[in-house]
Amino acid sequence: MIRIAIANQKGGVGKTTTAINIATAMAAAGWKTLLIDLDPQGNASTGMGIDAEDRENSSYDLLVDQYPLADCISPTSIPGLDIVPATQDLSGAEVELVSVDDRTDRLRSALAGHTDHQICFIDCPPSLGLLTLNALGAADTLLVPLQCEFFALEGLSQLLQTVERVQQRFNPDLGIIGVALTMFDRRNRLTDQVADDVRDCLGDLVFQAVIPRNVRLSEAPSHGLPALVYDHSCAGSRAYMALARELIGRLPEERKAA
Repeated sequence: MIRIAIANQKGGVGKTTTAINIATAMAAAGWKTLLIDLDPQGNASTGMGIDAEDRENSSYDLLVDQYPLADCISPTSIPGLDIVPATQDLSGAEVELVSVDDRTDRLRSALAGHTDHQICFIDCPPSLGLLTLNALGAADTLLVPLQCEFFALEGLSQLLQTVERVQQRFNPDLGIIGVALTMFDRRNRLTDQVADDVRDCLGDLVFQAVIPRNVRLSEAPSHGLPALVYDHSCAGSRAYMALARELIGRLPEERKAA
């Protein structure tokens, strides 16, 4: 199973929106897909239509109580897409894991040997605490959503430094599969400038597909649906489908879905 963490310690950059819609696009492309919600806010779970009372076993149980992964997986309304939902209990996981020896390795251990899915996306919280470190330790690679604004560039440099430290201490094989520019507004010249600066700095690491600011992307979670289902023809949905095609093109050939 290919494991991709979706992370950026800056909040409000579109991590959860990206996680929901890229996972949906991959499932629509025929990949058996798993989405793991590691954010205590549980927005990815809500956005996939999983009500709070239906989250019997969650990512908290997976990490803290070490439930088997199979016991924590819930089906979604999207064929081929399953989720490990999050509950508010997860907000206490960082404190509870501090004194545990394998505190940064819990998720990697939980995912080891899992073959029921071909690809897994991990939606990380907007911080660089133990939950995100677990995701980076378990992941093969990292997808970074980057909002097209000045402060996002500062956050990106911090994230790249964190990735380097994770490579040195926990996961030497961790790579970055790409940076996805989000909340792009063609009416704003600063947006263009930030996008140009990021491409100058990171080159081909930046995906060509750009996610625009789009009302339908914002509306979809309130209906418990990915934007690709809520309005598959809107600009945001088309952008995420293009991003998924690019992502598939960057995956190792030997690990692609048949």
